[in-house]
Amino acid sequence: MSEVESERAQSDRQQRVLIVGGGVAGLEAALALGDLAGNRITTTLLAPNSEFVYRPMTVREPFSYSRAKRYPLEEVVSDIGAELVPDALKSLDAPERVVHTEGGHMLQYDTLVLALGATLNRRFEHVLTIDDRRLDEQLHGLIQDVEEGYARRLAFISPTPMPWPMPIYELALMTARRAYDMGVDISITIATPEEAPLAVFGTDASTAVERLLEEHGILTITSAHCEVPEPGRVAVHPGERQLHVDRIVALPQLLGPSVSGVPTVADGFIPVDEHCMVRGLEHVYAAGDATDFPIKLGGIAAQQADAAARAIARLAGVPLEERPFDPEIHAILIGGGEPLYLSARLTGGHGSTSQATRTAIWSPPSMIAAHYLAPYLEERERAAGSAP
Repeated sequence: MSEVESERAQSDRQQRVLIVGGGVAGLEAALALGDLAGNRITTTLLAPNSEFVYRPMTVREPFSYSRAKRYPLEEVVSDIGAELVPDALKSLDAPERVVHTEGGHMLQYDTLVLALGATLNRRFEHVLTIDDRRLDEQLHGLIQDVEEGYARRLAFISPTPMPWPMPIYELALMTARRAYDMGVDISITIATPEEAPLAVFGTDASTAVERLLEEHGILTITSAHCEVPEPGRVAVHPGERQLHVDRIVALPQLLGPSVSGVPTVADGFIPVDEHCMVRGLEHVYAAGDATDFPIKLGGIAAQQADAAARAIARLAGVPLEERPFDPEIHAILIGGGEPLYLSARLTGGHGSTSQATRTAIWSPPSMIAAHYLAPYLEERERAAGSAP
């Protein structure tokens, strides 16, 4: 049988798609495949987590807001019409199209989607490195000390290379507002490698964010590469600037998953092409924070998953036009009173278009702007009578 005949025979039967990961990228890929490929495929989702957590809202938990929404993964996967395997990826045998799990299972596939997420690493000593899986636990004592006037000088810093920076802006804004509400004088500084606050969104959005920070009395040091040589001291490079503070809160450094059998580039991230196919492997795709795309954001993960799902549907014989990953970012900055909706289309790593508005220009106006996952979660919440 020729290679063309072999491909045609494969597309004439149901393709086995295996998705590894139960976060935004994994669920978006499963939903997109269900819509685009229908009964041409069967979908299995391999994930160690029992819940899908609406992570952008965890930043509010230390400030006595309700917990971020948590959805039983088994229910979500069942709604999608996929099969859930509660286990973790151990290694990939790409030539044999087999995934090995930590639990000792061997899962075969025709097409694989790696939606693994990134690994959080503590970059600095002498700081509180945030982890959105347990922010309430981590920051409870700090917020209490701010309220009681024991912590009056705070620094929020980011490592280089920089992860998604939004949380330090939101935490700084919410801390400033809490101090104001309690009648406590406080000094807050953000030190970031960015050229301007949230520079990835472009000039107009960044200017709006800068103005918001100034209104809340927050000093922002940009193009700052930080070191923390001892407790309470931040050394800012280039230059000789030193910050002397009571507490330091830092974003984590992000590293790729570094799975045996999966190609990686710097820091363990997975290299992908414009259709999110893993470079060097056939019929293997990747989406989300595990990839080498520098911006780590739920909406970007979803767009990568959509591009991969479209390519997979084409492999399964669906007559679709090619549509490569074309990044556009939407995010909601909370913490400064009224939410600020930020949008940009990306060119060369920065926003070539830039908007900051008080109402969303995307629909549904969710924190995670995902074509399939956002409407699915909105419908669940509507049925439950609440909001995500």
